[in-house]
Amino acid sequence: MNISPFALVAFCGCVTVASVISVITLALKEGDSKTVTAPAQEPPTIIVNTGNINYASGKPPAGPNPCDGKKVELENIQCVTDAINNVLPQAGANVTKGYKGDMEVDVEPVKTPYWQNSMCPVNVHWHLGAEHYSLGEYDETGTGPKFATVGLDRKLAISNVRGGFQCKYYDEKDNKFIRPFVWEHCVGMEVGETYEVHWPHSAAGACGTLDQYQTPFYDGVFCRDGILVDTSAQIGVQAQVFTIVNDEEYYYPDLIRGMIVDGEKGSDIAMYTGSTTGTSRNNEVCSQYSPITWQVDRKCHLISASSFDKMCADMKAQRDDMSDDLYAHGSRELVDDAYVADNQANRYLRKD
Repeated sequence: MNISPFALVAFCGCVTVASVISVITLALKEGDSKTVTAPAQEPPTIIVNTGNINYASGKPPAGPNPCDGKKVELENIQCVTDAINNVLPQAGANVTKGYKGDMEVDVEPVKTPYWQNSMCPVNVHWHLGAEHYSLGEYDETGTGPKFATVGLDRKLAISNVRGGFQCKYYDEKDNKFIRPFVWEHCVGMEVGETYEVHWPHSAAGACGTLDQYQTPFYDGVFCRDGILVDTSAQIGVQAQVFTIVNDEEYYYPDLIRGMIVDGEKGSDIAMYTGSTTGTSRNNEVCSQYSPITWQVDRKCHLISASSFDKMCADMKAQRDDMSDDLYAHGSRELVDDAYVADNQANRYLRKD
């Protein structure tokens, strides 16, 4: 009887090289008379994991942050004098198709995708309700889980955060708008509520590195010195408005990367030059971070709560600490026509 040496090895991962050689040698010496089995040995210890890592939000190795503290400090100014005299258009504006602001400006917004203009996203954050206004999509007639919009100024009672406009999807009789979701990464979020997501982009960002995403976003925008010479052409923000539902049919896994462009999402974009937003500004106090380009999706969309929570997990996994952006920020009141640029343009996805 001929015995193949390989047939003598039942599980090579548990047997040492020396024991294999021993078995083969003995088998060959004995010929066809008998098979000699080497002494059994302990299987090797296999280390599957070297640490207790949460892979949903584990961070890369620590390192120096070249963007830390790079924010250029510009104090807020008076709208009626400084913003007008210095031609500093503001945001968020009315983005309804056909609307045009009253402020005459001599710059144009970026009208092509930001990646085609050497810009990358440097942050993601969101606001309670919509800071922009799109008639019939997110406006003063929208509703949500805790209250209806009252005029143009609403506040979330439990946190006193100013909320913006709401979408029209909410239906308290539909389970996907009221079914609770267990949030693991985002803070203070609610199913059924409307949020406006912002992705600031910059040509001076640490694009393609571990330091690309920064909080505050200003650090990311101004990260690299000597790059920014035309802010309206080199700094831009994508904005997209969502109502959150507890339904996995509306799941998108990469919300941190930028505006969703898929089907109706990202297909009807308003573009104009404006400023940074937030509740430290209104129609009396304006932002000096202007002009920058805004590209705003005019439509409201449904998105799953899990999409947001995945985004928050991704934010936790960035090298920089983004914990100050894991919750909704307050919304600036709608900017008065006098402070809105007259250069609103449109972009539509081609549908072949």
